[in-house]
Amino acid sequence: MTLRASIARMTGAAPVNFALTNRLPRRWLTQMVGRLSKIENPWVARASIATWRFFADVDLSDATERNYRSMHACFTRSLRPGSRPADPDPAVWCSPSDGIVGACGAIDSDMVLQAKGHPYPLSELIGGSSDWLHGGHYVTLRLTSGMYHRFHAPHDAVVEQVRYFPGDCWNVNAPALDRVDRLYCRNERAVLRLTAGPDAQPMLLVPVAAILVAGIRLHFLDTPTLLRERGSAPVACNARLAKGEEMGWFEHGSTIIVLVPKGFTLAPGVATGTKLRAGQALFQRVDG
Repeated sequence: MTLRASIARMTGAAPVNFALTNRLPRRWLTQMVGRLSKIENPWVARASIATWRFFADVDLSDATERNYRSMHACFTRSLRPGSRPADPDPAVWCSPSDGIVGACGAIDSDMVLQAKGHPYPLSELIGGSSDWLHGGHYVTLRLTSGMYHRFHAPHDAVVEQVRYFPGDCWNVNAPALDRVDRLYCRNERAVLRLTAGPDAQPMLLVPVAAILVAGIRLHFLDTPTLLRERGSAPVACNARLAKGEEMGWFEHGSTIIVLVPKGFTLAPGVATGTKLRAGQALFQRVDG
């Protein structure tokens, strides 16, 4: 067995993984890694990127660059134009990011699942009533550390409001989701309210930050200053985006929860464990 396989086997055990990534001082570790990842030194950059690639499945084949001034620059990399084409069907709402589908399904009440047997209240996640979402659907997309970490508009859309919730930085992997109650409601997150598609359907995107670097950045708002200073107060927007246009990025791996009201169904093939790329079909509009 290789060294990499041996380490993966040891740290892959759920109790060990949870202890290593959550029982350490999460906020301090996140801030420290954030600073280290941004050091622009060739030796530090090469060593840190090599270590990251040893432990994670990182594919740089479609990245715009090959040499990076820091690990952070590599992590938040952009891709060559055309690498994530958006599904052109006007009835399709696309995946906003690369990710692995976690919990997904119909929204029958205020409670949805973060993992099997672990429900959480949508009203707490979004900071308000979820009644208008009842009869709709949700999908949770988990981004692993090696994935592309920018996210895109699921359809031609207008971002009308953003609410930013400062919070914790729990890991968002399976061991944590099985052990931390209401994890998504505890972590740092932004709630983006959009109207999208030809009939201006309302929907929500909820990017959730996680351990190590954390942070959510939006192109159309000065996220670090404006949103942090306003706390969880709603911020009005009028950001117009074309289907597939880049919206922002994560400073590190995390999750996006996509919420749509009645009138949508999951696209064929979307189920727990499905691996998607930004631009692939996530929901389909249902006539009537």
